[in-house]
Amino acid sequence: MKALRLISAWVCVSLMAVAAHAQPAKDFKPEVGQQGKDVVWVPTSLALVNKMLDMAKATPSDYLIDLGSGDGRTVITAAKRGIKALGIEYNPDMVELSKRAAAKEGVTERATFMKADLFETDFSKATVITMFLLPEINLKLRPKILGLKPGTRIVSNTFTMGEWEADETGTAASDEGSSYYRTALLWIVPAKVEGAWKSGSGDITFKQEFQKISGSISTGGVSTLVTGGKLRGDQISFSAGGAQYTGTVSGNSIAGAVVSGGGSKEWSAARQK
Repeated sequence: MKALRLISAWVCVSLMAVAAHAQPAKDFKPEVGQQGKDVVWVPTSLALVNKMLDMAKATPSDYLIDLGSGDGRTVITAAKRGIKALGIEYNPDMVELSKRAAAKEGVTERATFMKADLFETDFSKATVITMFLLPEINLKLRPKILGLKPGTRIVSNTFTMGEWEADETGTAASDEGSSYYRTALLWIVPAKVEGAWKSGSGDITFKQEFQKISGSISTGGVSTLVTGGKLRGDQISFSAGGAQYTGTVSGNSIAGAVVSGGGSKEWSAARQK
């Protein structure tokens, strides 16, 4: 019986230890440079958080997801602006810290947090994505990001997306005693237009490199180069043969206007399958 009591006591102590380890500590305090799953933690200054939200033109009609949300400040700041926001963070202590901070600020209805792996999480419903990750992590996420709905805004603290050039770059004022990590980079997920299209102007072949497009328009055996082509979300614009084309891409169709010789007329194109 004595041995049984000792075993029972040992089991109880072990279970308590496991439970204590499994539950994030309420007195947890993050340290700059602490190791995470993919990156070390360095907080984004509040000045840059606001700059990132401004560049994304985030409004209460948006749904923001912060990848690697850390102490939750980006999500909470967005929620204070009336934006529904979700923070994805792998460290459970940071998740609980963020939840307590959101409760303290009274924004729990709009600011939520979840413990999850960035590479295993669906963030396709986001209209704005914010992040402070290393370039190699950005590159791994890039294919998934490019598959998001055209027009989705991506804002990064400092780090780039490789050869996918940012649509806009901004700098925040220095605050919190640091002059580092003050750059915000904005990308607008472009529509996919690579391939052959048919329009009243002729057969169009688009070549696409992220938001930049080139190609040619062929009419009656005569080919005209497409120049100055770009995409900003689902908005397309380019020049060809002295004419200026603009339009909206909607899946397999484009509708817009073409300006040539001082006049303007409607223009449309359909993707060739």
